[in-house]
Amino acid sequence: MKTIGLIGGITPESTILYYRILNKLAASKYGESHSAKVIVNSVDFGEISQLQSENRWDLLNEIMSKAALSLEHAGASCILICANTMHLSIEAVKAVVNIPVIHIAEATSKQIITKGLKKVALLGTKYTMEKTFFIDVLKTFGIEAIIPGLEDRDDVHGIIYNELSKGVLNPESKLIYQEVIKRLIAQGAEGVILGCTEIPLLIKQEDVSVPVFDTTSIHASAAFDLASN
Repeated sequence: MKTIGLIGGITPESTILYYRILNKLAASKYGESHSAKVIVNSVDFGEISQLQSENRWDLLNEIMSKAALSLEHAGASCILICANTMHLSIEAVKAVVNIPVIHIAEATSKQIITKGLKKVALLGTKYTMEKTFFIDVLKTFGIEAIIPGLEDRDDVHGIIYNELSKGVLNPESKLIYQEVIKRLIAQGAEGVILGCTEIPLLIKQEDVSVPVFDTTSIHASAAFDLASN
């Protein structure tokens, strides 16, 4: 297996999920005593979230690029940005490294296509739901995305930053997410993208009546497939 580079810490909770998923995949493929070859560059989420709120994507691009370069120099064969929102910096990252940077939205779109779905709900941070970087990728695969209304977007975003990013799993918040998803299904969503790498901590397939696309697992699996072939 080749080494996978993770830009983590955005948040630590989702980075733990990536690491756990990659190790489970390695044990499944190579035998239960095996683990994945992974290098993690963990950035400071406090700094990242502050810069996001200040709309300083120039500085965020610089942080992500430096993290990616360090992973390449350390021997990574590919890179994952372990957060949907920070894929806003993916072009800046791709510009400075010579190894693949796997796009979370592209990997997710490929999985949606295998299910034959054309219209899906997208949940995530307000950056992911309101900016077009994820939705535009879906469009290139012929997939339409619908997002929650403004009040629901506020709720989804607030739960991510105030609870999930800190590892807090609140049953009431789970119910809020389920109600948001039900409203999107009523609008025609055939599936739902968990477009924040922390949401799978709270929402599972058994919680939803349509196919769920866990971007964390999909992203990690895409990297594992690349690194193990």
